[in-house]
Amino acid sequence: MDRVFPGLRPRHARHQSEVPALPFSPTPAPAHRTICVVTGSRAEYGLLLPLMRTIEADSALDLRLVVTGSHLSARFGATAAAIEADGLVIDARVDLELAGDSPRETARAMALGLTGMAEAFERQRPHLVVVLGDRYEILAAAQAAMLLRIPIAHIHGGEASEGAMDEAIRHALTKMAHLHFAAAEPYRRRIVQMGERPERVFTVGAMALDALAALPAMPRAELEQRLGLPEGAPFFLVTYHPVTLENGDPGHAMEALAAALDAFPDHHVIATGVNADPGHDSVSRVIDRWCKARPGRVRAATSLGLSLYAAAMDAAAAVVGNSSSGIIEAPFLKTPTVNIGRRQQGRLRAASVIDCAETEADIRAALIRALAPAFRAEAARAPYPFGTPGAAARIAEALRTVQLDGLLIKTFFDLPGDWA
Repeated sequence: MDRVFPGLRPRHARHQSEVPALPFSPTPAPAHRTICVVTGSRAEYGLLLPLMRTIEADSALDLRLVVTGSHLSARFGATAAAIEADGLVIDARVDLELAGDSPRETARAMALGLTGMAEAFERQRPHLVVVLGDRYEILAAAQAAMLLRIPIAHIHGGEASEGAMDEAIRHALTKMAHLHFAAAEPYRRRIVQMGERPERVFTVGAMALDALAALPAMPRAELEQRLGLPEGAPFFLVTYHPVTLENGDPGHAMEALAAALDAFPDHHVIATGVNADPGHDSVSRVIDRWCKARPGRVRAATSLGLSLYAAAMDAAAAVVGNSSSGIIEAPFLKTPTVNIGRRQQGRLRAASVIDCAETEADIRAALIRALAPAFRAEAARAPYPFGTPGAAARIAEALRTVQLDGLLIKTFFDLPGDWA
């Protein structure tokens, strides 16, 4: 069957849970609010893009965009150029001077991020700073906003990724933020469990759904041409990032993944770029050697861009690796996911996700299962746990109408009952 990425497909609707309306009464809004959105990576930018478009279209809101992290690094694709190609104005650039992949270099990058963000926010003077996710450059942005007494709106809090330092950063961001936009009800409850007041915590659904729904269809022939694939060739879409809380060389797990994929010679492989976490050089070296040893079958791309990545994910035989896109986006498209290792441990999962250990044998067994017709039929029927499209509009409504007076003052919300 000639699968292409079709945007929002009616066949998804009956599998999606309803997302309730925002649980607050709108208050009179000021004539104008400046909203500063921070983006530091290609993955999180794709999620934020629909929200930024919504803010731009709202006469009561004024968008300011601060770009940092891997967007400004040539070794990660210099994706700031893609942001400008989308027609967005970059109001400030905070260069982290990403030069290495050691923990010390990461700490140095965070220090540069803190000072650079403080300077950017002082110039922009926003009413609210919007951040998404769990990366170290986003933590630096939130620290700067906190010190400058600017309210913080945090998206995708309450989640878990127990194999990565992102876990601690995400929860730290929750405690620093003043408004919270969760992707699912269990995540909203977890944020409240952390002491955040329920009236400031909203369930809005996954941001990725708006991005996927807004993309135009891409014909299979165009997808194959842009990816360099033979006509009709099945392929795996692979993204593997370092597991930052585990000891050892992360390149070893990538070697096991490559060996497992070699057991399926009829399938081509599209490997996307590694993120800027400590240990990324080791993973990248394995991918580079693997591609050079298998020209024509294995291709690597530093960054595919949102449209091409989504189309590839939709058409792939399976999404393979340890990226959150295999947990959130791929199940929406009904594409099977082989999720490797502990990096995404703790997240909600659709039935289309297969978890396996970071060994060649376990990965190979998971791939066999993902390709089985019975499992693919199960994946196509699997309920989706992260709501429906529309998160951008729900968040923009809150940014426009929430009462700013007193927002900086946070009182700890104690759960009822005896928790001793």
